[in-house]
Amino acid sequence: MKALITGITGQDGSYLAELLLGKGYEVHGIIRRSSSFNTGRIDPIFDQLHLHYGDLSDGSALNQLIGAIKPDEVYNLGAQSHVRVSFEIPEYTADADGIGALRLLEAIKAQCPSAKFYQASSSELFGRVQQIPQNEETPFYPRSPYGVAKLFAFWTTVNYREMGTFACNGILFNHESPRRGETFVTRKITKAAARIKLGLQKEPLLLGNLDAKRDWGYAKEYVEAMWRMLQQDTPEDFVIATGETHTVREFASEAFEHLGLDWQEWVGIDPKYYRPTEVDILLGDASKAARILGWKPQVKFKELVRMMVDSDLVKARFAQGGNGGNPCDWDWQ
Repeated sequence: MKALITGITGQDGSYLAELLLGKGYEVHGIIRRSSSFNTGRIDPIFDQLHLHYGDLSDGSALNQLIGAIKPDEVYNLGAQSHVRVSFEIPEYTADADGIGALRLLEAIKAQCPSAKFYQASSSELFGRVQQIPQNEETPFYPRSPYGVAKLFAFWTTVNYREMGTFACNGILFNHESPRRGETFVTRKITKAAARIKLGLQKEPLLLGNLDAKRDWGYAKEYVEAMWRMLQQDTPEDFVIATGETHTVREFASEAFEHLGLDWQEWVGIDPKYYRPTEVDILLGDASKAARILGWKPQVKFKELVRMMVDSDLVKARFAQGGNGGNPCDWDWQ
């Protein structure tokens, strides 16, 4: 089996590549050309991968790649994935996250119509939620350029499915890990807590809306659900979530208290981190995934937070010159 992953250097892409290699796949990935390497997350499996330069904004390159590789499965995980940033670069976000999926599906249709396609949809589709919890039947109401772009990609995927492509949307709720990017609120919290514990950071951590509620799961488990979707006889869309919701405040409290710190002494609020339009609560109902895919989350909220804190503590010690070990080993959780 051959698989092609866009966004292979990201959190989800690296976990998915590891999973597929373990199942005997030939794994191809698309990476963007830059002046420096951004392959840290896939370095332990780098020599086992087939990497290609490309971009979701370049339909011609995607068409050529699909034609050359002839993949059995295509996982579209590439995106401008930061919701807050999407307000600042809405046009690029729409092009990469929305039209990018269309370009990829067109390439599959033209070059390899038998390939199965997975689209990384998002709980941000629900935005101003119309019901709690949210499932596959909940109406969408996105509240950011990111959410709107993902909505375009969602319905494009549905449209191509109705034209005959095996295409699935995975509506994944927030999922984190030690490999999460440092600009996301969860890693901002765990990294700051570790650095403060070791005396490497003296200033407080500034965040936005502490009352925002999210359904947080473990990314390594969520990529298993992606793969399972493409192993079904019939393509369908699935919500992937834990069924629990916690505030950003709870996340910060758990992270700092794990290190014996009082989060209220170290966390402040800066209005610049508020979104122009906020999403107050996301809570997923993954009962369909449990019933059809046999998928259920195992890692709970506290375990996830502590895993991330412990990883960032090792990295901070390494940066400090201590004997915390190689931080790359902790990245590979």
